[in-house]
Amino acid sequence: MRSFAVILGPAARRGLSRLMPVAHELRAAGARVRVDYTQTVGQARRAATAVVRQGEIVVAAGGDGTIRLLAGAVAEAGGLLGVIPAGRGNDFARQLRLPRSPAALADLLLHAPPRYLDVLRVAGQTVVGSVYTGVDAVANDLANRSRLPASLVYPAAGLRALLRWPRTQYTVSVAGHVTQVDAYTVVVANCGYYGGGLHVAPTAQPDDGTLDVVVLGRTTKLLLPVALPQLRTGRHLRRRQVTCYRGESVTIHTDRPVTVYGDGDPVDRADRIQVEVRRRALGLLAWAP
Repeated sequence: MRSFAVILGPAARRGLSRLMPVAHELRAAGARVRVDYTQTVGQARRAATAVVRQGEIVVAAGGDGTIRLLAGAVAEAGGLLGVIPAGRGNDFARQLRLPRSPAALADLLLHAPPRYLDVLRVAGQTVVGSVYTGVDAVANDLANRSRLPASLVYPAAGLRALLRWPRTQYTVSVAGHVTQVDAYTVVVANCGYYGGGLHVAPTAQPDDGTLDVVVLGRTTKLLLPVALPQLRTGRHLRRRQVTCYRGESVTIHTDRPVTVYGDGDPVDRADRIQVEVRRRALGLLAWAP
């Protein structure tokens, strides 16, 4: 029988509410479940490392940022991660088709075999979903400070970010190909979803050892509100302003320092961004695709 340790931060009310019915199901099945409450990022990472060393499975009950935080420590320690989706976006859980019901989540945590997934490395940090630097990073920053409901926060933040985004030139180097383009964003994807369900990189898979790079080139701002809904279905890839590349690493230069986001959290601010893939670095409990 598996033993689980759930690591919660100081702002984990949503995670705790999602955790309790799952923990009830796990304990009813005979599993051991304990909760570690942490106050800082460093404390959470140290707790995850200690859990792995004790032979337990680390459980992230939260959103993409919580998963990213704990995944880095679990990958470094060579342990296993379980996920209880409890964020606003839940893009990583969406990519892996994790269930929502407590009974189905408990069954997965108890019986699913480990899947070994790739992770991204950028600015000394681990990212599990995607790295992005552009108008979407600005929108994410606005969303993180918003009190709007989840269904409204990302669209509202996206429109505000678009209005304030200045002309920016990117030089993108991937798989020996170098391109210069005025762009709204460059997304380096390990998983296909970001921004609360936008299917920005439909062909991205978190276990194929390859990065999917999506460049949204500059166009009239009047067209963006029309194009953005297409991100939910992947139809944006048909637009001539959108180009895609694949490779194991990507280097992005910009003509000014820009904010870099990963999995919903800021990871850097720079005019040079290097992203690399680490193959099969993260052991995670999930059913096979």
